[in-house]
Amino acid sequence: MNFKTVRTRLLPILKYLEAGNYPAKIARMLGFSKPQVAYYVKKLEQVGFVRRQRRSNIVVYSVTRRGSSFLTGSEGCLFGSGVWRLHAAKYRFGLVAEGVWPVDWRRVQKMNWTALLGLEGGVTVEKTPSSVIVHVETLYGRGPAELLDLARQLADRTARALMQKYGCRLAEGKLCRRPHIAVDDPVAEFLSRYFEISVDEKKIDRSEGLGEIDHFTLDGAVDYLLMPERVKALEGKVEAINSLLEELVGDMHQLVKTFKECASQNGGVPEHILRREPDGRV
Repeated sequence: MNFKTVRTRLLPILKYLEAGNYPAKIARMLGFSKPQVAYYVKKLEQVGFVRRQRRSNIVVYSVTRRGSSFLTGSEGCLFGSGVWRLHAAKYRFGLVAEGVWPVDWRRVQKMNWTALLGLEGGVTVEKTPSSVIVHVETLYGRGPAELLDLARQLADRTARALMQKYGCRLAEGKLCRRPHIAVDDPVAEFLSRYFEISVDEKKIDRSEGLGEIDHFTLDGAVDYLLMPERVKALEGKVEAINSLLEELVGDMHQLVKTFKECASQNGGVPEHILRREPDGRV
């Protein structure tokens, strides 16, 4: 098993098991198939990182001390799983007109719209005096823009179903609060054990059992995504500067050498110049 497989598959699965998640949920969160996760969980069992226990009619997995030590030892040299999580997203649809027949909104709010519409993510409906609010439950994906787009699709589909079923008219939906766009991160994993750090647009915490960074704006999440490329660009610029400095030092050596040769041909060079090295040392 190569390093890439360990970093991108085994470690994320082990981390999510340690946080108390079960294999089927981990498969959904990481975008793997259930057989894939089951295969790697079995491998983790074989090396003693995971313990499998049956309780009544369910199977529970727990990370052993050896597995926890392995995770701790892997910190600082590995990246996060790259899985993003969107939660606390809700969309407000203004109520333009009530339906022809009275609607029992309390009953509507209790209905399982996720199952009724066969949605990929969970949704709930809330009625206010002037609007309908669609709450989108936690979603997992590979990028913040993808998650916000999916949340919007789920909210819009629920709003269309409400209009069709009850004959009401709803305005275009608007995001009515800042959603939390989170990603697990090795630095956050370490810091969140001791602190909860929060600024205007970001927060580090362990709300899902893992150290993660919560971004409250899409721009902040995109900046995080672009950070590796920006670091690479900076490294490239530093290398270019180093190369220019090496050329400059070489030119200075050649200049001093030429100066000495010319001065020697024209009556000699003062002793303190002859003793001076190209870098300025005597």
